[in-house]
Amino acid sequence: MSEQNPFLTIYQTPHQTVPFNLIKVEHYEPAMREGMKREEDEINAIINNPEEPTFQNTIEALDRSGQLLENVTTVFGNLMSADTNDDMEAIAEKMIPILTEHSNNITLNDRLFQRIKTVYTQRESLNLNAEQLMLLEKTYDGFIRNGANLSEEDKQTFRKLNAEMGMLTLQFSQNLLKETHNYEMEISKEQLDGVPDNIIESFAENAKERGKEGYIVTLDAPSYGPFMKYEKDRELRKEIYMAYSTRCTHDNEFNNQEIVKKLINTRLALAQLLGYPTFADYVLKKRMAENKENVYRLLRQLLDAYLPKAKEEVAKVESVAKEQEGKEFKLMPWDWAFYSNILKNKEYQLNDEELRPYFELSQVKKGVFGLATRLYGITFKENKDIPVFNKDVTAYEVYDKDGQYLAVLYVDFFPRKGKHAGAWETGYKEQWIENGINSRPHASLTMNFTKPTADKPALLTFGEVETFLHEFGHSLHSMFANTTYASLSGTNVYWDFVELPSQFMENFAYEKEFLNTFARHYKTGEPIPDELIQKIKNTANYNIAYACIRQLSFGFLDMAWYTHTTPFTENIMEYEKSIGDKTRLLPKVEGTCMTVQFSHIMAGGYAAGYYSYKWAEVLDADAFSLFKEKGIFNQEVATSFRENILSKGGTEPPMVLYKRFRGQAASINALLRRNGIIK
Repeated sequence: MSEQNPFLTIYQTPHQTVPFNLIKVEHYEPAMREGMKREEDEINAIINNPEEPTFQNTIEALDRSGQLLENVTTVFGNLMSADTNDDMEAIAEKMIPILTEHSNNITLNDRLFQRIKTVYTQRESLNLNAEQLMLLEKTYDGFIRNGANLSEEDKQTFRKLNAEMGMLTLQFSQNLLKETHNYEMEISKEQLDGVPDNIIESFAENAKERGKEGYIVTLDAPSYGPFMKYEKDRELRKEIYMAYSTRCTHDNEFNNQEIVKKLINTRLALAQLLGYPTFADYVLKKRMAENKENVYRLLRQLLDAYLPKAKEEVAKVESVAKEQEGKEFKLMPWDWAFYSNILKNKEYQLNDEELRPYFELSQVKKGVFGLATRLYGITFKENKDIPVFNKDVTAYEVYDKDGQYLAVLYVDFFPRKGKHAGAWETGYKEQWIENGINSRPHASLTMNFTKPTADKPALLTFGEVETFLHEFGHSLHSMFANTTYASLSGTNVYWDFVELPSQFMENFAYEKEFLNTFARHYKTGEPIPDELIQKIKNTANYNIAYACIRQLSFGFLDMAWYTHTTPFTENIMEYEKSIGDKTRLLPKVEGTCMTVQFSHIMAGGYAAGYYSYKWAEVLDADAFSLFKEKGIFNQEVATSFRENILSKGGTEPPMVLYKRFRGQAASINALLRRNGIIK
């Protein structure tokens, strides 16, 4: 078996990157099973060690265990999001319960836990450094939070609940992916009134990919977003809005309503089994926010600050619509993007399509990479010898300012069948230090940007440029990692801290000095005109309060689901509607439901954590204000940000790291100032 299965040999690739070119679907299951077997042997070696438990022979040994299994499940898990197919879905359904059981066997192993506990109780006298202490606490707490202190009977219940959760999240994701990709709207060119030519071309490409003539609109972001913004025919906008907003509510096998109920109730049961009143209490114990009161305090503070302005913004957009359609016109959700775009053009004379020619993808990439070079001195070099998992993917070697190899970075830009919607950063290998060798990370950026067409390269929207900067910020967090232990490295930080490096990078999109480094017209090579940059800056806060309230609505919805103290038995749609009342700016449409397609909080790790985006926004506005004060490319501030935040991972509490960088805790005021809410 070991000759054929690439997972079971040392990778003969540059920087021991994943040999995607050799991996076949049939390799996953045997490699997972072998990985579990090896990890069991490593765990047995720890618990059967006749020596007294020490930090090295127990905590460190445990952190270093399970490498093969980690390698296989990382590749498999990443490709389940980025490049899946029916065969992989079948393996996931088969193996997730087995992998969950394996994981439970470790965290519920009493002999292992007793060794961990012995080391933990001696922690004051062990002379551990801050990182070792953090690893010890994380390990001990992780076992407690995964049921190690439960009675034998409760451990069995924990296993059952954990297994159920794994299967439910998988089913939720599969249903959403299939519902999204099963929809297409065939449309004639005459019906695409008002839609720019380059978007029409992309609809033609959609049709061509499906072996059809004409034009097809899909529910993927680069298709759905522009259609809602430019399509003049209100009925067509409504049709595609309803298709998008009713995904997973239909009377078919992809309906997520029962799955959501089971998920929420399973998470509640798990939290209560561990002694927490709600799932949110369980989650927030390991977050900067600490408890639900602090989360609600932030959400309400922002609601009070932004709601009056958001109502004004909606009234202005509605008045523009009424000017065009008559005073009886009622603004509906499928009208928002269209009329707010008309108002934006009218107020700022800025049409987003005017910007696209200056944001050709290869130039944007040059700009984003160049920003990292300017701030941190790192450089990027494409390496075609590094295998990739899809022809759309490019692999880069990243070098530090002293010329030393720093990381591998994969980038994957375009939508395709088998790829989930959205944008995310992940990794194929963490960073760690062992025997004096600093083993460097392999990071990966996955996006769903506007594709090139037959006669045009990929021309991005300004929003896509921001998304690129955001995900790239996560990758810097991964690539600059410089810690001893993989489990504390890179983005392995508190969930409400992880968005700081990413959201921080978005600030540069509005800075003239940055835009001037790369924004060139793809045909003429002319730099982006100053007046266009000024318009971008002028529009930075256009409908900012509406956008904030929208994020808050998701935050309140998330908290509402996970602060239940008793099992949920009501109608999901009715309940969601009642939660949304305080943040609703546009009429609620019957039959639509966010919860059943809200991947972040149902299947993506943000359960009781969606507030993190706003929490981190307070931090990023505060952090960037220091750059604004000292100069946006200031080397000293950038070095401090790298050393105190980006390279430290989860080795110390995030508030300690932030204060070390900033000299103080963040207040909400920098964000309110940036958004023009206060002067």
